[in-house]
Amino acid sequence: MYGQVLPGTVTDLNKDEAFVQVEGVTFALDLIELTEIPELGDQVAGFVYENQAHKNKMTTVLPFVTQGVWDFAEVTEVRTDLGVFVNVGLEDKDIVVSLDDLPLEHSEWPKKGDNLMVKLEIDHKGRLWGKLADIELYTQIARSPSTDLKELMNKNEEGTVIAIRESGAFVMTDSYYMGFVHVEEQDQPLHIGQHIKARVIGSSHRRLNLSMRPRAYEEITPDAQMIMAVLEHARDGKIPYTDKSDPDDIREYFGISKGSFKRALGNLMKQKKIEQKDGYTYLK
Repeated sequence: MYGQVLPGTVTDLNKDEAFVQVEGVTFALDLIELTEIPELGDQVAGFVYENQAHKNKMTTVLPFVTQGVWDFAEVTEVRTDLGVFVNVGLEDKDIVVSLDDLPLEHSEWPKKGDNLMVKLEIDHKGRLWGKLADIELYTQIARSPSTDLKELMNKNEEGTVIAIRESGAFVMTDSYYMGFVHVEEQDQPLHIGQHIKARVIGSSHRRLNLSMRPRAYEEITPDAQMIMAVLEHARDGKIPYTDKSDPDDIREYFGISKGSFKRALGNLMKQKKIEQKDGYTYLK
């Protein structure tokens, strides 16, 4: 019975709730959801479920995830002994995605704030669960990149990690392309539900090949890292040195040549991390 939109009969009322009987089971419906107070015997319909406090509830505000509708839901809690809880739009109940649907390695599990594509599922005991979408579902809804590849090449894409394999991670991009990030193209260990940014480096098997590694000009050199550290600790985020500064002053303060200093500044300016003005270099 739980997890469905069902009609019922109002059998009782108090100042806050209407009590609706559905197939012999009574559910509490918050009156604030209704435009007018019903009378005893009136017929109303709503989504029925058991809330976090184990109370039978009916709501006219339908969850955005149902038994027949998949959608991304935010992770609200992680329990290694049970699974992860997701918000599907019910005010007083989050739904569990079972640990049976999640990777064996806890490090690959979603974290609070991540998003998972799920639908509702009812087990043989009538309990509501979140069913995690598998690769086959994503393959069905994914766009083919073949006609768009020329425009997509080297462009940045954002997406959600949907599956982890030994060789890499599958990603569904925000524009609904299936993507794959090989382990050698990852800049950090990935987990299910994680939102990432990557660039397109090719395609194969109807999916985009993605890389999280920076482009060559985006790589921050040790000299640039040092300058960034100095700026981050400087008063007002500025230093009295630019590419016009005296070479001896640069070597005395930074311990590098003016040529190395200029290259590092150029690298940081291309990435829009700094700017030069009136004899100072500023952190943007």
